[in-house]
Amino acid sequence: MSPFTLADLKRILLEGAGSDEGVDLDAEILDTEFEQLGYESLALLETSSRIEREYAIALDESALADATTPRALIDLVNTHLAAAAA
Repeated sequence: MSPFTLADLKRILLEGAGSDEGVDLDAEILDTEFEQLGYESLALLETSSRIEREYAIALDESALADATTPRALIDLVNTHLAAAAA
């Protein structure tokens, strides 16, 4: 399976929760906290559920709580994808 990318994350975020009018998701957002991007815990819960369904992986809740930026979430998903493929 191909790696999970920022484009994949943006698509899932937009499909599940839309975007805050004041936030440009096309800007450099990899290290910006989700809260600053306008995504609260409920939106991130929906995002993680969509990722789990679409990529057939189970994301650990405590690890998800620690993934406060897009980069951290992408790394987490890719770690799970690699483990599932092994």
